[in-house]
Amino acid sequence: MTAPAFLDKIVPRALAASRAAALPQPVVLTNGVFDVLHRGHVTYLAQARSLGASLVVALNTDASARRLNKGTDRPLNSQQDRAEVIAALGSVDLVTWFDEDTPLELIGELRPALLVKGGDYDMSKLAETQLVQSYGGRAQAIPFVDGYSTTALVRRIQAGL
Repeated sequence: MTAPAFLDKIVPRALAASRAAALPQPVVLTNGVFDVLHRGHVTYLAQARSLGASLVVALNTDASARRLNKGTDRPLNSQQDRAEVIAALGSVDLVTWFDEDTPLELIGELRPALLVKGGDYDMSKLAETQLVQSYGGRAQAIPFVDGYSTTALVRRIQAGL
């Protein structure tokens, strides 16, 4: 049995810059844990992709995700499982990981034309925004789809709802 084609979208960090540079331009980059994929994530990723010719998703590694204080049992899905689910989406062109607390170093390596974050971020206050703008790129927030959150979903499951 051959591996699904979408697995080719998943690349180790060491290869991410060269693979991103080979994608149709402009490249949009977003990042996150994407632990339990839900409608809000899928809508957000499709919106991010519509802003450029290619979408790169940088996932927090398991260790990085645990440092975000989302709970001792998070992430629920391993970084490889999360990468495969994200890579299977048609809106996503490339998936890689970052182990730091923020994707700042990875952004410097990939130099996307556009950095996209969720609507809960004040883009003007992020070091990532300043970095992207320093080489002529842009940074933009996309509003969340109300009512969708992995953290809220986990709480509902734990409460037996």
